[in-house]
Amino acid sequence: MPQTNRVAHFIRLTAHRAARGRHLPRRHFHFYKSHVVHSWLRKATAAPLSWRHRHWLLAAILFAAVAVIGLLAPRGANATRDPIASDFITLDLPVPPLPVQTQDTAPPDADIDWRTVSVQPGQTVGAIFHAQGVSGNDLHTLLLDSANKDALVRIHPGEEFAFAHATDGHLTALRFDRDEKTQVTVTFDAKGMHQSTAARDVERRSEVAHGIITDSLFDAANRAGMDDAMVIKLADAFGYDIDFAQDLRPGDSFTVIYDSVWREGEKLRDGDILAAYFVNRGKRFSAIRYTDSRGGTMFYSADGRPLRKSFLRTPVAFTRISSFFSLARLHPILGYTRAHQGVDYAAPTGTPVHAAGDGRIVFRGWQHGYGNVVIIDHGRHFSTLYGHMSRFANERVGQHVSQGQTIGFVGMTGLATGPHLHYEFRVDGVHRNPLTVTLPKPEPLPAAEFARFKRESSPMLAKLDKLDSLQLASAK
Repeated sequence: MPQTNRVAHFIRLTAHRAARGRHLPRRHFHFYKSHVVHSWLRKATAAPLSWRHRHWLLAAILFAAVAVIGLLAPRGANATRDPIASDFITLDLPVPPLPVQTQDTAPPDADIDWRTVSVQPGQTVGAIFHAQGVSGNDLHTLLLDSANKDALVRIHPGEEFAFAHATDGHLTALRFDRDEKTQVTVTFDAKGMHQSTAARDVERRSEVAHGIITDSLFDAANRAGMDDAMVIKLADAFGYDIDFAQDLRPGDSFTVIYDSVWREGEKLRDGDILAAYFVNRGKRFSAIRYTDSRGGTMFYSADGRPLRKSFLRTPVAFTRISSFFSLARLHPILGYTRAHQGVDYAAPTGTPVHAAGDGRIVFRGWQHGYGNVVIIDHGRHFSTLYGHMSRFANERVGQHVSQGQTIGFVGMTGLATGPHLHYEFRVDGVHRNPLTVTLPKPEPLPAAEFARFKRESSPMLAKLDKLDSLQLASAK
């Protein structure tokens, strides 16, 4: 072979071997890979012992470092307690038996299906009971118990009675409230009628109200959450100092603390005024309800003086003054001039006439000109006369009467042209004008009683002052 051909052949052979060298590793990659790892393990096991010691030393150092980091790293908070190792002793104790419910512990009317009937206007208890199957004899038996009489005779619209009937329709039980604290249950069986009573829990809660008058006292009080009955009580408390028919002005205000009566979570009614302020024409009046050591209850001012004056200016609810006090008046019947020594208050026949003050009846009968007349001696030089009444109340001569007590009724007996009350006020027997006479001041509380009054009224007055200040702050 020429020299040139041999060189070319060598070059081709060399290139072919190089190409096979590149191709075979790719084709047999998995084989080489495993072979290499296997070869490394064989070399590692065949390596001298000192080389393996280096590896173990490095592994030990790495393990120690990890342990130290684990001990020093902070741990999160735990919401549970760590268990506390302690010794426990287990005893077998008998379980107490559950209480056995007997007929005595169960409510007497637990299985009774009650039907409630509300009293309608004009209904009588007899008509209601008869419609529910209560016989007249049974009602009579219930009325023989004097404690039931008021609840069964003086019924009012809205009051409720409950009745229970058997499946055949005959009455088995009835229930009613004897009063706010007592409930009566009556059951009927073959042996007759059986009555039982149960006490009911009644509580009083304090209420507060504040109002500003724009149109009328009733409107302002209703907006403040007070009902009409409480408005009348408020007017009665301040009625000696404020004429609610003529003295009220827009802007007048009141702040009231009163109680309400609740039973078993249900409001029964409003109770009594406990304390109140009333601002009339810029002047503030106070009224604090107080029961003295003798049991008498009335309203007092903050300084301990009774609000109730010794005498009423007008002892009757009149419509107009038909004749004033005069030393020379032409008599409408007799036709000549004579003194009219009292005031005539025109009012419908039958309007109640009240005692102007505490005192004793010294005359009750007929006097010419006055018709039916009552004269009361009030002591301390004062007396009053009430004439032309249609009839008298139940009081008798010598009997003591209290201020405001009904002593008769408006009429036109004697010399009168229409129904009215002729009212006279006398001091040591001398007639004075009832509309202008200076009335005596009420007796103040004795020193010991006044000290007790101050102790009891101070919390109420402090509460009223706080309420007033809050209202003024909110108005700004």
